[in-house]
Amino acid sequence: MNSATPILPAEVPVPPRLARMPRDRHRRIVPWFVGYVDGQPDHRVVRPGGITEAVRFNLCFLCGQRLGAYKAFVLGPMCTINLVSAEPPSHKDCAEYAARACPFLTHPHMQRRENLPDDTVAPDGEMNPRNPGVCAVWTTRTWARKPGLQLFTVGEPTSVTWWREGRLATYSEALDALVSGHDVLKDEANKDPRPLHAAASLEDQYWKATNYLPGNFA
Repeated sequence: MNSATPILPAEVPVPPRLARMPRDRHRRIVPWFVGYVDGQPDHRVVRPGGITEAVRFNLCFLCGQRLGAYKAFVLGPMCTINLVSAEPPSHKDCAEYAARACPFLTHPHMQRRENLPDDTVAPDGEMNPRNPGVCAVWTTRTWARKPGLQLFTVGEPTSVTWWREGRLATYSEALDALVSGHDVLKDEANKDPRPLHAAASLEDQYWKATNYLPGNFA
């Protein structure tokens, strides 16, 4: 199979912990965090208390079972630069399954639907709705919740894998996604009260992030 051939979600092996989860009417696995609207799971919505419970009880955000020493985050390219996640961690195999099977993550041209339920609360921080087409599974032993926010900082990784269309991303695909994420963050840095300082900090973060591209890091 060509390395650039997309992998269909149905072809991705389901980790045993996720295999126990319910499925929706499309036969997709319903992760532990998903909220229900009118009796049906809405994969865009986190159920009430989901983030708080995951953090308090050290639970995988995807399967709901206890985590070990290693935690995995599914990050967009921008998040590998600023090291911030809007979601708590998961098991590595659960996170890699999400990176390979989630419709939004595996279809670069898919857009986020905006018709969310009326009582939906937006996540903390500045979320960019773009679909970068590439995501990274960032595994680490260290992470922290930002005080007073439902945002998480991720520590130095023990491994990083990059994914596109359900398969491992190539170096050039991951680099292109990282560059486009850098451009978005540069626009935000220009709005900072101290734009020169923000821009310099961003450049340091960007060049460090390139160390984690495919082939540069395990």
